[in-house]
Amino acid sequence: MVRVIGFLVGLAFAGVLLISLITGVATNLSNPPAPLASEEFHLPPKHLHLSSDGPFGKFDKEQLQRGLQVYTEVCSACHSLKLVSFRDLRELGYSEAEVKKYTADWKASKVPSVNPDTGEATTRQPIPSDTFPPPFPNEVAARAANNNALPPDLSLIVKAREGGAAYVYSILTGFQPQPAALLKKFPDAKTPENLHYNPYFANLNIAMPPPLTTNGQVTYADGTPATVDQMAKDVAAFLVWTANPELERRHAAGLAVAIFLLIGSILGYLAYQQIWHEAKRAVRITGPLEPENQVKTRRAKARQGVAG
Repeated sequence: MVRVIGFLVGLAFAGVLLISLITGVATNLSNPPAPLASEEFHLPPKHLHLSSDGPFGKFDKEQLQRGLQVYTEVCSACHSLKLVSFRDLRELGYSEAEVKKYTADWKASKVPSVNPDTGEATTRQPIPSDTFPPPFPNEVAARAANNNALPPDLSLIVKAREGGAAYVYSILTGFQPQPAALLKKFPDAKTPENLHYNPYFANLNIAMPPPLTTNGQVTYADGTPATVDQMAKDVAAFLVWTANPELERRHAAGLAVAIFLLIGSILGYLAYQQIWHEAKRAVRITGPLEPENQVKTRRAKARQGVAG
């Protein structure tokens, strides 16, 4: 009886699910959802080629240094880099003395600390082992300064966004006036106040104002022309490094492993050809069909007087 009741309950549950599925499909076909502006006018990231791309890619240290300069002079006003230490900059080609000078010259001359004698909160001069100090003391202050928008930390932004460096580059170079075709088709999709139209952002409207506005906004020490496009590429490359500082080491290790496996495979194949390829397998009859076992079977049957 219990099984019958359980079967009927399950059958009723399956019937309800089937009815819901049929109703949902019919409703979607008869009254499809209205198209969204973000679906029709959102653009995929632009193509961006960096020297670190591909399995054999390596960082262009001069470009990384330019990207650091763009971050320092432009992006650091709002965005933190809390997973990167000042001393990590030695990997970009800076000497220890240059890293110490950069740390001492950082715009936040004091960093939070604790008095070892009293345990009270205090501040001190930053040192190379410190991570990049955030531009705001807390989230409330960050939102208050950015119209309630919270600027994301950029340490892993390349890993956190689909498209990686190309996404960052596209966002930085994608600010533009809202197209008339969008407003004509979607009159209610006008960019709200304090937001900025960018077709490479998910919902087309981003709280961040254009950070790179004019050519020459940053003066590169190596003389590279600081166009908006160049600055966007350089800071995107720098953020690839902050997210993957071990990239070159991983590429080198992967190449060594691939060579090792290739050599091992070749040696294994040659060993097979040399030792086992010509060897013939000896087939040994076992079980009841083995001649010795058949003789024993016949003797046993003879003693028992069993025919056959």
